[in-house]
Amino acid sequence: MVLAFGDHRLDIKRRELRRGTELIDLEPKVFDLLAFLVQHRDRVVSKDDLLQEVWGGRIVSESALTTRINAVRRALGDDGTAQRLVRTFTRKGIRFVGEVTGDLGPGDAGRGSCNIDRAAPSRATYVDCRNAVRQPQ
Repeated sequence: MVLAFGDHRLDIKRRELRRGTELIDLEPKVFDLLAFLVQHRDRVVSKDDLLQEVWGGRIVSESALTTRINAVRRALGDDGTAQRLVRTFTRKGIRFVGEVTGDLGPGDAGRGSCNIDRAAPSRATYVDCRNAVRQPQ
């Protein structure tokens, strides 16, 4: 599945983020965090949600979480001041607020909801397909 926002394309299956044609290098957890936020953009995601879904319930320090959120923002050309795409809601969590369009690849049609592979959370391929929009071909 490929999700597009602004000049970015997030290819979940290939685990790639591109700005135009440029491939943006992301650490595995930063990619997982971005994918989770984009695919759960319909709601504010709490710290507990992130720890459970992205980190598989492991204990993660506040600074490690903040570092990963900042890395997502940097990769998108965003920052904590502008918060154009990743917005912080004080004492609530964070939310991806960019407008997203997507297209389902040939193997993704009709999949329904998709979840992180809990055995290997750093290699998540699908998180939630409910909000994907098929683009005309």
